[in-house]
Amino acid sequence: MRVDSQLKELVDEMFEIMYEFRGVGLAANQVNLPIRLFIANPSGDKEEGPELVFINPEINKAKGSTEAEEGCLSLPGLNAHVKRNKSLHVNAYDLSGNEVNTEFDGFMARIIQHEVDHLDGVLFIDRLTDELRRPIQEQIQKFENAFETRQKSGGIPGIEAMRSEIAIWEKKYC
Repeated sequence: MRVDSQLKELVDEMFEIMYEFRGVGLAANQVNLPIRLFIANPSGDKEEGPELVFINPEINKAKGSTEAEEGCLSLPGLNAHVKRNKSLHVNAYDLSGNEVNTEFDGFMARIIQHEVDHLDGVLFIDRLTDELRRPIQEQIQKFENAFETRQKSGGIPGIEAMRSEIAIWEKKYC
C-alpha cells in the first residue's frame, strides 16, 4: 500500500471520527475505505495516549485467554462479553512506513484483535456463544433490518458498487 498525503489525510479524518464517537479503534472498512488499515488510541482521548496506525496488520503468537465486555462503533449501544487472547505479537507498518513488530497485551491486545477482525469481515457478535448472543439477538436483528432497508433504498451501496470501489482503491494504493 502506498502511503501518500491523501492516505495521511484519511487517517487524520478516521481519528477525528473515532474521537467524535468515543471509540478506541477504527478499521478503514468501517468508514468505507477498502484498505487493510486500522487506527487505535487506547485512551480514547486525543489529548492522551498514543495515536497508533497499523497498515496491513498480521497477528501471530497469540497467547492466553481473557474475557471482557466489548462494544463497537458499527453497532452503537450493543455490548457483550467476548473471549480474546490475552497477549499477541503484531507485524504491520505505521504511517511513516516503519515496521511495527511488537508484543501487546491487555486492553491494547483486545483492541488490535477487534480491529483486525473488522478487516477480516468479522464483528465481535460473531465471536459470541449462543448463550451470550441470545439476550442481545433482538438488538442484532434491528441492526440487520436497518442495514437491509438502507441498502434497498440506495443509502448503502450494493455488492457490485462495493466491488467497483474496491477495484478503484486497489489500483490507487496497491
